[in-house]
Amino acid sequence: MKNSNDEFPSFDDFDDFNFKRSRYGKRRKYHFSKMVFTGCVLAVCLILGITAFIMTRKNSDDQVEAEDGIEIEAISGNANGEDLGVSNNLNGTDSNSVNALDTNINSDKDLSSAENEANEATSLENVVTQDGNNDEMTSDEASDPLASAVKESGASVNVADILNASSVGENSSVTYGIDVSRFQGTIDWTQVAASGIDFAIIRVGYRDSSTGEIKADTNAKYNMQEAEKNGIKIGAYFFSTAISTSEAVEEAKWVADYIAQYPITYPVGFNCEGFDKESSRQYNLTQDERSSIAVAFLDKIYSSGYTPIFYASRSELAGDAKWNTSQIQNKYKIWMAWYNQDTSNLASGPQYDGSCAMWQYSNKGTVTGISKPIDVDVAYFGYNGTESAKDTESERTAASADVEALMKFNPVDGSVTAKNTTNLRNKPSQGSDSTVMTTLQNGQVAQRTGISDSGWSRVVFEGNTYYAVSSFLTTDLSAPKQESQTQQTQDTSGFKTKFTDCSEVVTAKELVNLRSKPSVTDADSKVIVSLAAGDTAIRTGINAEYGWSRVEYNGQTLYCVSSYLRVVE
Repeated sequence: MKNSNDEFPSFDDFDDFNFKRSRYGKRRKYHFSKMVFTGCVLAVCLILGITAFIMTRKNSDDQVEAEDGIEIEAISGNANGEDLGVSNNLNGTDSNSVNALDTNINSDKDLSSAENEANEATSLENVVTQDGNNDEMTSDEASDPLASAVKESGASVNVADILNASSVGENSSVTYGIDVSRFQGTIDWTQVAASGIDFAIIRVGYRDSSTGEIKADTNAKYNMQEAEKNGIKIGAYFFSTAISTSEAVEEAKWVADYIAQYPITYPVGFNCEGFDKESSRQYNLTQDERSSIAVAFLDKIYSSGYTPIFYASRSELAGDAKWNTSQIQNKYKIWMAWYNQDTSNLASGPQYDGSCAMWQYSNKGTVTGISKPIDVDVAYFGYNGTESAKDTESERTAASADVEALMKFNPVDGSVTAKNTTNLRNKPSQGSDSTVMTTLQNGQVAQRTGISDSGWSRVVFEGNTYYAVSSFLTTDLSAPKQESQTQQTQDTSGFKTKFTDCSEVVTAKELVNLRSKPSVTDADSKVIVSLAAGDTAIRTGINAEYGWSRVEYNGQTLYCVSSYLRVVE
C-alpha cells in the first residue's frame, strides 16, 4: 500500500504496481539509491570525526597524567605505604641523592598521617613551582589547581641538603672520631690530630639532674677551639634531663646559641641517660613522652641549621625497647653505643638490623694526647669540607682549659705555708702536662681557696692561682722548716723516703700517676704509667710523713701520692 505520507512508493508498491520496467520507476529507483549512498557517506564521516575527537582528548589526558606521574614519583612521600620516590629511606629517588644519603637515616616526618599528607602536598606545590627547567606553564598546567594554588616561590633546594643540613655536602666516607667532655681533662689536641682522628663530638652542656639548670661543660669552648685549630672537624652533643618538650626546645636553643661561633660540621646530638633511676627528673615520664622530648630537641637543632643525631645504647634502641626508635630513625641519624662487639672491620658497621649512622664501639679507647679512657666512634658518613660558624660577626673570646675538670675542690679559706719547699703548678697534676710556675718556701704565706679529695690544694700566691700537693702544706704558719728526705730537696737519689711495709689492694680515686721514684721534683722521676679508677695495684709500703705509697703494678715497683688512692674493700 502507498503510504500517504511518503513522496515515493515503498519497495512493496514497486512490485505491486509493476513499476520496475517503467521510466518513472527507474528514475525513482535512481534517486533512492543516491540518497542511501549519501547517507552512508555522512555516517562514516561522522563516525570518523567522533573517533578522532576521542583519541585527541585521550592523548592529551594521558600526557597530563604522565607528567603528573613523573612529578609524583620523583618527589612524593610514601603517603600510601608504597615505595614511591622519597619513601621512608629515600628508595626510588634520584640516584645521586640516594647515594649521598645511604647512611642518612631520615626522610619521613614524625607527624600524624594528616600532617604527613599536608606536608607532602606542600612539598609537591613547592617543587612544581620551583622547577627551573620549565618556568612557563602550559595551558594544561595553568588549569591544574595544584600549580595555581601556590602564590609564593621558595629558593631552590636539594633534598639531600635539607635532610643533613650541611652546606659543604655530606658523603658516604667512613670517618673515625671520638666524643669528649670535661671528664677527659685537658686534652692535647695537637697530639690527637696527629693520631689521625677525623672528628670530635664535644659535649657542650647538660641540664642539672637536681636543679634543672642548664650548665655549660667547663671544657667545651676550649675543646672546640683547640680541635678546630688542629684541623679536626667538630660536632657537639648535649646531655638532656628535660621533662617537657618546652624544656627540650629550650635546651636546643641554648646549644645553638652556645656553638654559634664555632664551625660545627658534624651532627649535634641529643643524649639522655639514667631516666629509669628513681632519682632522675625523668623517672615518671612515659616512653612516648621521652621520645617526644627527644624529637622536639632534634627538630629545634635542625631548624637552627645543624644536622641532628639521636644517641642511645643498642639495648635501648632495639625493638623500640626504651625509645620510639622506629619513629626517630625515620627522621634523624642514629648514634648507637654498643660495646664488646667484633671491631675487626669497623667500616662494615655493627651487626645490627636497625639504623646506625654512627657507632660508638668502645668507651675505653686510648688516644694519644688524652690521659683518660675515651669514647671512640666510627661514622658512616663524612663531609666534603668544613662548615663556617653561624655567627661570624661577634668576636670570639679565647678559651682556656678548665684545669679542675677532673677533680672537685671543696671551698676553704685559710692561710698555709710549705712544710719545707713545695712546687706551685699551673694545674693539679704531676704529669708532663703540668708546669711548675714557682715555689713556696717555708715561712711564705699563700691563701688556700680549695682542697680536693685527690690530694691537691688550690692556692693564691702573689696574686696568681696555683696548685700544690696538700701534704706538703701546713696551716701552722710558725712551723719550723722540715728537712725533706725526698720531695723538697734536690737529692737525686730519691729513695731516702722510709716506707712502712704493708700489703693491700688499692685503686685510684680517679686517676693517679705511678712514678719511677717518690718525687715530683727530681728530674729523673718519670711517670711510667697512670692508674685509673677500677684498675688495681698492690700497695707494699706507705710513708705517712710525706704522703707517698709504694705499689706493685704489672710487675714493677712504682710510687704515687697516697691521697690519690683508696683501698679496695
